[in-house]
Amino acid sequence: MKLKDKKAIVTGGARGIGRAIVLNLAKNGCSVIFTYQNSADAAKLLESECENFGVKVLGIKADAVSFSEAEKTINFSLENIGGLDILVNNAGITKDNLLLRMSESDFDKVINANLKSVFNYTKASIKPMLGQRYGKIINISSVVAIIGNPGQANYVASKAGIIGFTKSTAKELGSRNIYVNAVAPGYILTDMTEKLNDKQKEAIISQIPVKRIGLPEDVAKVVSFLASSDSDYITGQVISVDGGMVM
Repeated sequence: MKLKDKKAIVTGGARGIGRAIVLNLAKNGCSVIFTYQNSADAAKLLESECENFGVKVLGIKADAVSFSEAEKTINFSLENIGGLDILVNNAGITKDNLLLRMSESDFDKVINANLKSVFNYTKASIKPMLGQRYGKIINISSVVAIIGNPGQANYVASKAGIIGFTKSTAKELGSRNIYVNAVAPGYILTDMTEKLNDKQKEAIISQIPVKRIGLPEDVAKVVSFLASSDSDYITGQVISVDGGMVM
């Protein structure tokens, strides 16, 4: 168990990719605090699913847009699992629309939820990480940050911002033994993609060399690798998990 006795925070961890990340970290021996906002039932279910792994997994209701709530989450981690070694910035939303029809409010909400949240949790986390001279920070971006996508100017801008933020903080923190990387998922089977009809799914699969839509677990395994000591000479990188769609 390569993450045995490590302590992690995963934002937006109750559902989808975040949920898979929490489960994979816990399976590998890591105690986890995860945040949620509107998924209290899913959070309780996830806590109960992790009980057999022999680690502590707890959810906390927190708004990732708020810096004070990010600080509250970090303090909750220090008090309840005894530290913080790993931060996974996964929280995010979409409010898709063509730019001509996109409201200022929808642009701001996506930027705040997806990008400012990464600033909030990273800034709040680096104090304990600097104190112990060790930390792993993994930011969840997207392949659309690399290639763009019509109707998602706000989402793409937020995810592209995460890549720039990752590279800058990796350069700032590398000398302190704190590693910062980004993971860029492609089309992953989540609540959003499950709503696609068969024709839409076929069109997506035709763009993917491995000829399948990814699973949340595909992303979670890469996150666990980056969180472990196996990745101790990797920082400032963006790893696409997309079946070869973008190369």
